[in-house]
Amino acid sequence: MPDAVERLENQGATVVAVTGDERLVGFVAITDTLKPDAREAVSRMNAAGLSPVMITGDNERTAQAVAAQVGITEVMAEVLPADKAAEIHRLQQQGYRVAMVGDGINDAPALTQADVGIAIGAGTDIAIEAADVVLIGERLGGLVDAYEIGKASFRKTVQNVTLAFAFNGIGVPAAVTG
Repeated sequence: MPDAVERLENQGATVVAVTGDERLVGFVAITDTLKPDAREAVSRMNAAGLSPVMITGDNERTAQAVAAQVGITEVMAEVLPADKAAEIHRLQQQGYRVAMVGDGINDAPALTQADVGIAIGAGTDIAIEAADVVLIGERLGGLVDAYEIGKASFRKTVQNVTLAFAFNGIGVPAAVTG
């Protein structure tokens, strides 16, 4: 039995023991369905210079298996819901700017702690309320889209402010001097 449990966990399943009459009856393997675009979204994050980190309550083997399927190399497993926010705070103390993506009740404190909290629109109401950004639907590619839109918007704002200062720096003195 232990070999079967290990094999299932290595495939990304969470294995739960079932008992009856105070004896082990069997095991149930539970798996989360990966979002269809998860691997592509992680690849786009890496290409954009972002470093995705998985913070999960799942056991280490399950977390590593899921991370490997989508291309995430840094994993923090067996993290209790209350400790997710502490892990994000630790990353922030190390100088990282952190965007947290979540969809569940247990993600709400971490979404609030993050520099940018991003909720999946199909998630729980409390996650949506705690987040700064809500992605409509379940498409993870929207994360990178939002990042790229934000970067482009910031560049355009800097460009506009620079032009305004240049215009005012040259135009106002020219108007005053005739």
